[in-house]
Amino acid sequence: MKAALCIVCMTLAACAPKHTPEEALRIAVTYADLDWQPRQWHIRHGKDSAGIPVHTPDTTLASHTGDSRGWWEPGVPAKGMAYKWGGFDTPESFLQGLREGKKAGDIANTYKVRNDNAAISSESVGIDCSGFVSRCWGLDRHYDTRELPGISDPVSWDELLPGDIILKSGHVLMFAARKDGYVIGYEAGPKPTWRARRGAILISYLKKEGYNPWRYRHMAKPSASATEIQYDIYRPRSDAASH
Repeated sequence: MKAALCIVCMTLAACAPKHTPEEALRIAVTYADLDWQPRQWHIRHGKDSAGIPVHTPDTTLASHTGDSRGWWEPGVPAKGMAYKWGGFDTPESFLQGLREGKKAGDIANTYKVRNDNAAISSESVGIDCSGFVSRCWGLDRHYDTRELPGISDPVSWDELLPGDIILKSGHVLMFAARKDGYVIGYEAGPKPTWRARRGAILISYLKKEGYNPWRYRHMAKPSASATEIQYDIYRPRSDAASH
């Protein structure tokens, strides 16, 4: 009986629904291209009602923390979901949270890293790097960067396909394409600003920093349309973001 149950479980795992690269990239675009309207009440630089320190990535961030990567400004239309430590919002829940008066994002810092999940504020909305990948892959919960290898298989740099990830300890980005020695990818990260974005990063830099490619075990093979999506190639950068 145990053997039969084991076979059934293995069969179900093998038949798990495939997530397509097209779906992953479509979701990624909704985060990078999300339009929203910041308001003054979306800012917080201090503790929430639970005593958790919060710093939203608005343009006053530097004056509070010395971090120059704040970007959104009250009254100025914004594009791209704000980064939030531990964030797992959808575009819809992010916008709903803003309507309810929640804060727009919450940056990573030494306090957040040291306290991990205990440092997640329920009074802010946004997305972090691994939450972003979890959403793009259609996962049912937030997988952090330490958990992603458990549901993925390593691939070589030459084998990278749209929807794969490039991962190191503490940060992850999603691969979309490659061009002239650069990875064109999507990420929710701090560089150049704390937001979901797409951009280009030198492959040589990623390798030097210890990034490695991985593929979700339930990712289907891409169709032609996955490689026909037009990507905005931002000014290439030689740096990479951290969690």
